[in-house]
Amino acid sequence: MALIKQALILGATAIAVSGAAAVGWGTYGPTKVPSIIAPIMAQDEPKEVVDEVWNIVQSQYVDATFNQTDWVAVRKDFLGRKYTNRKAAYEASREMLKKLNDPYTRFMDPDEYSNMKIDTTGELSGVGIQLAVDDKTKELTVVAPIEDSPAFRAGIQAKDVIIKIDNESTKGMDDKRAVQLIRGEVGSQVTLTVRRDKKELAFPITRDRIEIHPVKYRVQKAKGQNVGYIRLVQFSQPAIGEMEDAIRDLEKQDIQGYVLDLRSNPGGLLNASIDIARMFMDKGTIVSTVTRRGDQARKTANNSALTRKPMVVLVDGGSASASEILSGALQDNSRSKVIGTKTFGKGLVQAVLPLRSDNEQSAMAVTIAKYLTPSGRDINKLGIEPDVKVELTEQQRKSLSQDNKKIGTPADAQFAKAVQVLLSEKG
Repeated sequence: MALIKQALILGATAIAVSGAAAVGWGTYGPTKVPSIIAPIMAQDEPKEVVDEVWNIVQSQYVDATFNQTDWVAVRKDFLGRKYTNRKAAYEASREMLKKLNDPYTRFMDPDEYSNMKIDTTGELSGVGIQLAVDDKTKELTVVAPIEDSPAFRAGIQAKDVIIKIDNESTKGMDDKRAVQLIRGEVGSQVTLTVRRDKKELAFPITRDRIEIHPVKYRVQKAKGQNVGYIRLVQFSQPAIGEMEDAIRDLEKQDIQGYVLDLRSNPGGLLNASIDIARMFMDKGTIVSTVTRRGDQARKTANNSALTRKPMVVLVDGGSASASEILSGALQDNSRSKVIGTKTFGKGLVQAVLPLRSDNEQSAMAVTIAKYLTPSGRDINKLGIEPDVKVELTEQQRKSLSQDNKKIGTPADAQFAKAVQVLLSEKG
């Protein structure tokens, strides 16, 4: 059996940061992908792409019922068609995967796949938002704006529903079309009209290059004490090294404990969430993944914590996937209190698989497992409830988005509460 490279991702988006991926990617290890049904002997190469996509779902998809879809009948339908070129095969692959009604299982043409890999360079181009198609409403929803991006500075918020891109309605629009409309040349402008609490708001945004350094940290003075403040905006591969550097530096300083800020962090790589959890935990389960066959893999701490000082974690509705793994692990192991508002609620794992039949130019992401927190919680569509709930008012949100230097300071109400809890835990 051939080996296919795969990357395990935990992003909350179906893909979209104005033309670049919102989730990270990276090799997590090879996976055997057996052809459950012998491939039809295709007379043309484009059909082989469709067949490979079908076989990956057949062998790997998390739900053995394929979300109540007759997957064998789907194969007969799509491989009974003629495909004259690659583009036709790409569109058929998208159409086929839509039958699963899973926004996270998706086909990526060469441009989309290339855009996804851009994320490993730490630089994005566009307005800086993560998008997801809501499971129930099918509306384009903002998972989170990237901190200090054009969208963030304009005031776009997590959970905003994008109803128009410039003058085009997004009703029935998929994430691919939305990305095409939102992305563009640096310096050009796009207007996003969103629905927020029954109000319609229009945001003219100038596109720009967005450099992402996933970890920002400092010693923050609060209540007369020194607190180590770490803001993690994405679980990319560079985040692992940057987090280690941050903790080692802060440990040399006279800090009382840590506030780890995961607000508006949409997720990223599974291995990054595990490695970072190990920096704060000496023992205990971090996460368990469960496949459709019931196979369970458990990741644990390994006595390699870089700090044992008290800590609290900040989350909100934009904290998703890998953020939920980390906050859930720290919460369930009583390592940290979680402060803020309920998290996004994505408890699914995708593998990114380049397609051999297309010379690895295109790829697909397929949902292969669900994950559970250490206590066995399935948080998909439910999210993680904070230990201490702190809602920001509209005015407080606006103040932070207009001046992000206030984030992680006493002027930030959620941070202020986190410090109060942290110092009471220490005392």
